Amino acid sequence: MSKRSPQWLLAPLLAFAFFALLAGLLAKAYVPEAGESRGGYFDLVFSDTIHMKAWLASLAVALAVFQLFTAAWIFHRLPWEKPAWVNPVHRWSGRLAFAVTLPIAYHCIFKLGFQSGQTRVLWHSLLGCAFYGAFAAKITIVELKRFPTAVLPVAGGFLFAVLIGVWYTSAVWFFRLVGVDT
Repeated sequence: MSKRSPQWLLAPLLAFAFFALLAGLLAKAYVPEAGESRGGYFDLVFSDTIHMKAWLASLAVALAVFQLFTAAWIFHRLPWEKPAWVNPVHRWSGRLAFAVTLPIAYHCIFKLGFQSGQTRVLWHSLLGCAFYGAFAAKITIVELKRFPTAVLPVAGGFLFAVLIGVWYTSAVWFFRLVGVDT
């Protein structure tokens, strides 16, 4: 089976642009007025919303690190044989990592909106939008198949890097500010 031509890279790039812009435009449309209470916050089992978001983001990063490990196994970069369970576990850990980001995205997009008042917050908003674009691009590559060998690992690495950026500008910042045991 032949590889796709380079023009096919336009498909995941368009998916990236569409979903990143969609997230940004939705967030921009929901910017609260000064002092406005948006309501509808939830915190699941956590003490409050910010703790929920910080811990779920940290769980997403832990799952993403596991994704890197299993991807290395899938691409034969580890020194031992790959068991049959690695591929399905890789897929399901990725699905779970994405799923735990959804409550975070809900709060960030529909309750806080796109914000740019501080450099950290601007980067967090931009990277948060880019995360969903990068996820869409990676899934497009996975589903369309037959891309050149390096395309999928590069897309996965980019998705991981963006997630680390989102996590660093939110959860890491928060844990440094208040301490992990709060």
